[in-house]
Amino acid sequence: MHYTGTIWRPPYEADSLLIEVTAGCTHHKCKFCTLYEDLPFKFRMSPIEDVEADLAEAQMFFHSPQRKSENKLFGLTEKSNCRVFLTGANPFVLAFEKLKNIAVMIKTYFPSVKTIGCFSRVTDIALKTDNELHELNQLGFDGLTIGIETADNTALHFMNKGYLAEDIIEQCKRLDDVGISYSFFYLTGISGAGRGKAGAKLTADACNQLNPKLIGANMLTIYHNSELYREIRYGNWREESETEKYEELKVLVKSLNIPVIFAALGASNAIQLQGKLPQDKEKLLFVLDDIINKFGERDLRNYRKNLRHL
Repeated sequence: MHYTGTIWRPPYEADSLLIEVTAGCTHHKCKFCTLYEDLPFKFRMSPIEDVEADLAEAQMFFHSPQRKSENKLFGLTEKSNCRVFLTGANPFVLAFEKLKNIAVMIKTYFPSVKTIGCFSRVTDIALKTDNELHELNQLGFDGLTIGIETADNTALHFMNKGYLAEDIIEQCKRLDDVGISYSFFYLTGISGAGRGKAGAKLTADACNQLNPKLIGANMLTIYHNSELYREIRYGNWREESETEKYEELKVLVKSLNIPVIFAALGASNAIQLQGKLPQDKEKLLFVLDDIINKFGERDLRNYRKNLRHL
């Protein structure tokens, strides 16, 4: 398989077939991000020959007698409807025709594939017409993962995200209209010290106008090779305390009034949790309070300091 650098995927794509179609990020300007620093280039589309070779290799493995014997030996169930997740920071940036060709190729090698997911920036959606989005959905594109981070425009501007809250709402409503489902990543702490609760409320207000199937919270972890670390040293930005971050999450959970899965499952979260809103709202709030009271700033900060990589 052709994989370049560290391969990132959402926790909920653990059972998906990972196919690399891009490497790196087209934006590569977010002040907090160090995820693609191990690459010698900013962004690259995989040669289509490599994509096809990987699909052929995966097909051979899927149908291999050895794999079938191992599944039978360990009592594993054969999956009839495989899902493919295209790797890279934002494969959805690719032109419509390229995404269409990739989808057709996937269906050629894996006719049972029902859906194709990938990471997408908000700005990637804007590059497609409504008709193109509709056709991509018909080809199987569904369940995009979008790192909106926040709907706090002050934070989005400072962090160089390249879009604002109104763009999140506009573009994701277009996905709603054509039937492409999506999940959000929220970055707890991105608004900075003293602004977390306000940022969480603004984000909930934006999400309440949309239909994400999941909102996944990651916690901001600042590494010394990030531009944000330099901004802190210059005195231009202050980090939230760890307990502030959990207070921020409480505001987000309290303020969401749409049916959605809320999850904090990545390594950046010292304590992982998941529930369905609105039915699990009180339970989630109780757990968040319990984390603050049981662990406190010192233990939570020690976890953050010792988190070598996301």
